[in-house]
Parts: sequence; C-alpha cells; structure tokens
Amino acid sequence: MLLFAVSYLGGVLTILSPCILPVLPFVFARADQPFVKSGLPLLLGMAITFAGVATLAAVGGAWAVDANQYGRFAAIALLAVFGITLLFPGLAERLTRPLVALGSRLSQPTSGTPGNGGTFAASFLLGIATGLLWAPCAGPILGLVLTGAALQGANIQTSLLLLAYAAGAATSLALALVIGGRVFAVMKRSLGVGEWVRRGLGVAVLCGVAAIALGLDTGYLTQISSASTSSAEQALIDKVRPTPSGGSVVDRSNVMMGGSNAMMTGDAAAPEARRDGAAPSGNLLASLSGAVEWINSPPLDAAGLKGKVVLIDFWTYSCINCLRTLPYVRAWAEKYKDQGLVVIGVHAPEFAFEKDIRNVRRAVTDLKIGYPVAVDNDFAIWRAFKNQYWPAHYFLDVTGEVRHEHFGEGEYAESEKIIQDLLAEAGRSGVSRDLVAVDAKGMSAASDKANVKSPEIYIGYQRAENFVTKDATKDGAVRDKPTIYAQPDELSLNHWSLAGDWTVQGERAVSNGADGRIRIRFHARDLHLVLSPSKDDKPVRFKVTIDGHPPGADHGVDVDAQGNGIVTEERLYQLVRQSEGVTDRMFDIEFLGPGAQAFAFTFG
Repeated sequence: MLLFAVSYLGGVLTILSPCILPVLPFVFARADQPFVKSGLPLLLGMAITFAGVATLAAVGGAWAVDANQYGRFAAIALLAVFGITLLFPGLAERLTRPLVALGSRLSQPTSGTPGNGGTFAASFLLGIATGLLWAPCAGPILGLVLTGAALQGANIQTSLLLLAYAAGAATSLALALVIGGRVFAVMKRSLGVGEWVRRGLGVAVLCGVAAIALGLDTGYLTQISSASTSSAEQALIDKVRPTPSGGSVVDRSNVMMGGSNAMMTGDAAAPEARRDGAAPSGNLLASLSGAVEWINSPPLDAAGLKGKVVLIDFWTYSCINCLRTLPYVRAWAEKYKDQGLVVIGVHAPEFAFEKDIRNVRRAVTDLKIGYPVAVDNDFAIWRAFKNQYWPAHYFLDVTGEVRHEHFGEGEYAESEKIIQDLLAEAGRSGVSRDLVAVDAKGMSAASDKANVKSPEIYIGYQRAENFVTKDATKDGAVRDKPTIYAQPDELSLNHWSLAGDWTVQGERAVSNGADGRIRIRFHARDLHLVLSPSKDDKPVRFKVTIDGHPPGADHGVDVDAQGNGIVTEERLYQLVRQSEGVTDRMFDIEFLGPGAQAFAFTFG
C-alpha cells in the first residue's frame, strides 16, 4: 500500500510541472460544463489511457512506443477538430461536415437534453485522446514505477501503480477544473462574453495541439520540468523509505539494484538487503522453467537437480560488480562440481542489448563460463526469487530450499564456507575445507573501495543524473532528438557533459557525428563505460584523455597508453586504471566516427 500511496502523491505533484501545460487547454475547454458529466469522464479517460499505454511501453519495449505514435497522431487530429469547432464552428461545418459533427458533439454543453448519455461518452472519448498525448515527466517516482514494470513484467500491480500515478495527476487537474469552472461561470454572468471565451478556449486548444505536434511536450517542457518536481518527489521517497530493521546491509558501491521496490532513485544511502523483510522460500528450482534459453546445458529443473547443492548467481554481462565476482563463481563451480555442487548463472539483462542471445553467448564464451547459464530475459526467475540486485547469490540445499543469500561483491570466504557446509550436510565425504585462490586481473580485479567516490552514472535520460551543459538555461538533455551540445569550462565531481551532435534516448546517448565527446569528473582508480558500436554494428574508434593528456600508465585494458581504442561490440569497456595515487580527475572520450552508443559509467 505504501508504494501505491507514493505513486498517487507523485501524480499529484505533476500539477507543479510545466510538462502538464500541453494538456491543460483540453481540460479547461470543459470548464463551463457540469463536472460529473463532463470533467470527470474526461479525466477518467485520460488516466485510464495513460496507465494502459505506459504499461504496454514499460513491458513491451519499442513496439508499444511506435504503436502509440499512431495513437498520438489520431488524437492530435481529433483534438484539432475539437479546437476548430470551438473557434469557428460555422466555418468548420462548411469545410467538412462529418468531422465537424464529431467535434461539435465533443464540444456541446452537457446541460442539454436530460438523460442524454452522449455527453459523458464524448467527454470520455476526449479524455482518451488527451491520455494518448500526455507525456508526464519521468521524475524519481514515475521512474521507479516504470523501471519496476519493465523488470516485474506485465501484472496487475504494474497497471495499478501506473493508474494510481495517473489518478493523482487527475486529482490535481480536477481541483483546478472545479476552480476554473467557477471562474468561468462568473465571467459569463458578469461580462457576457461566453462566445469570446469559447473562441479563446479554441485558440488555447489549437496552441496545445501545435505544441504537442512540435514535440514541445517531450522536449523543452520536459527539460524545465525536472527541476520543478524531482526534488519534491525525491524528498517524498526519502521520507517513506523504510529504515533497516535488521539483517545484512548491502554496500551500494558493490552492487547494482533492480526490482520494483528498490529502483535506482539516485540516493546515496545503502539499501537494506530485504526491504519487504521476506526472503524467498520453498523449492524455487521450478522457476528455472522461466528461462527463455539455456547456455552450456540443456534445461535444468527441480527433478534433475534433486540431491544437488545449487548456487544461483544472478548476473548481467555489462555489470562491473558481476564481472568482479565471476572469478570466484567459476572457481567454486570447478572445485566442487564432483562433490555435488551445481552452479547456475541466471543472466537477467539490464540494458536492451543484453537481451540479445547472441550477445549473451559471446559474453559467456569470452568470460570462460563453463557452468549452465539460464537466460532470464522475462525476469521470471528473478521474480520467483524476489531478487533486487546484480550480482546476487542464492545457496540452495539438496531439498531446493534457500539456506543463504548474499548480494554484491565480497565475503567470498564466507560464501565458500556455506557451500562446504551444505555439501557436508548432504553427506558428501572428503569436502575440502581449503578456500579457492583467485588471482583476478583486468576488469575482474577487486575494486579499490577506499578510493571510490563516484557512483554509477547513467547517460540515458530515464536514470540520468548530474548532466550539465555550457548553457546554464538548459536543464537536462533534449529527449529523443538530435541536438548540438557544448561542454562547460568546469565540472564538479561526478558531473558530466556532452559535446557535439547527440541524440539522448531512454537508456543511452547516440553520437550522430564524427566528433561526439563525453566529459566527466570522477574520483576512483578505475573508470568503465558501457558502449555499443553503431546500429549497423560498424566499429567506432575513440580516443580518451585524462586531465587533457593521454592516459599513459593510467590506461585501462581497452585503450593503449595514447588513449586509442575501438568499440567493436556491446559491452563494458575499461578505459582508466590509475597506477598510482587516486585523486579527482577529468576524463574525456572523443568518438572518431558516428554511431557510437554510450549507456553508463561505473567505477572501481
């Protein structure tokens, strides 16, 4: 219930955001009509349509977004007709009688024939059209709900959370509509200017249609909206987030978060291991049937694993925390495979490209993973385990019960002792009590935790933070449109910027020219960046500098001492590994060809 309340309050706060402006003319065009028969059905249609479309977009991906574009076009046309009937009803009727008839029906007063149900339906239809056009700003609360929907899959909770958000926005609009209706009525009685008010509303509606057709609702207004509501929403999240009530605490620098109740909200506080207080229970091996494909093994199930000790490792191949745990997981799988241990890697993707089976197979080969890997693209296994993190380790005894769980990096000795104890409990004789010796190198080397002062930083606008431009009036990146960016002269720690021609999308930024650059000030031994070549898989060369100079001895494994590198595949690239003392550094990467895609910085 708490999450529903937060979603509702987040919707209420949208009234403070400029990105609500494009739909206000359509709402206030009904201000002179009875609220119950006109305003209420309009807001209901708007809320229900938004919740439905947002659910599809969250769980369905790009196809749902593309489909909604056609709905937006139809809605724009419908509302344009509505505006014309308000402004020039006579002219509109002469130009096109069928369309004007529909528009006139939508705009006619509800005070007509008693018992006429057409007005309610017409207002509801107008609300549906408005819902197709409404693009609310994805602040912390809506971002939490949408990301949770993508991970949790299509379910009733997803739709109800989005409906609660839409209901909150509708509540604010209803209050504004009631107040506006009273003002409207006073103006008509005292000034007798009903026809001019009607035409003024027609102009406002057409202006709203034009603003949406030009993309201002998802562009400029969205940029200036984030400052209006994000701080208020974040404060709300911070107030209602429960404090740890016992159990282990996860070090956020060593773990990536996921799930519906622990989204990446930008807070610096470490999340508790179990926000809901409930660890997974029962024999969960049946959930392995939710894998869309298996690598290194035929499909495994509870019957085939009976009598085995099982280690479930949730990971994704672009996650630096996962890559640093893999040497230990590989070593455990090899050492104890003949004594009854089965290690199963459950690959649950964070980015869209990690759903590509070919990419996962290549990563499994490159990372020398020989144990079975279940590809959990639909997060079916993730949900069964109530998981929230990458990496996450679940230790199951021979009955399939979860006996221990660990999230993030570290505590490798304790984890291996759990394996030894479960094998001994199962009657396996000769279980060695020695611990594996792991000499991890490259990206798999342990983080220099004491010197990490930079958090994971996303570049796509869905989870981006600390983005700045040279023009201080531009707050945030322009969404989904090619834009020329300029970098500021100075950057604060953990702030970043773009230069050149970029298109910033939900989870990535795409360089459109041959000179796209990214700059960030960071504090850590290692800097990594998740990159992808162009959409046609054409490699893209790049050059990096640290404080304006080639990295020299501080270069990462994916660049040379001069800073030269090439993006050949979709993965995590290590670009900096400082060889001596760690201080604040300015990092620049310049792409020497178009098409490079950048997703997220991680540090270690």
